[in-house]
Amino acid sequence: MTLEQDWVLLEPDMAPLAHTVPAEHRWIELSDGRVTVYGVGPPDPFQRCRIEHRLACSAQQLPGLWPWLTTLRAENERRVKREQDPEPPRPPELWPDAG
Repeated sequence: MTLEQDWVLLEPDMAPLAHTVPAEHRWIELSDGRVTVYGVGPPDPFQRCRIEHRLACSAQQLPGLWPWLTTLRAENERRVKREQDPEPPRPPELWPDAG
């Protein structure tokens, strides 16, 4: 929840260094659990932030904003495919001779 009492969906388990995220996309968690956009710059070099899920969601059509975000989106897409796969692939019937 934001300072204005609005809800925002943040990417779970993702807290990049704030200086790697453009100011208008940095969400900082406050001590009371609320979040706010951290547009102050430059941020402390060790400050972590959160990003909105819509930026990392592989189902959304967005431009490549940052190289690491493009990688995160690709990994999220792979994770969804793995989770939807009913069973892992079967090993080959004949293993190659490794000597």
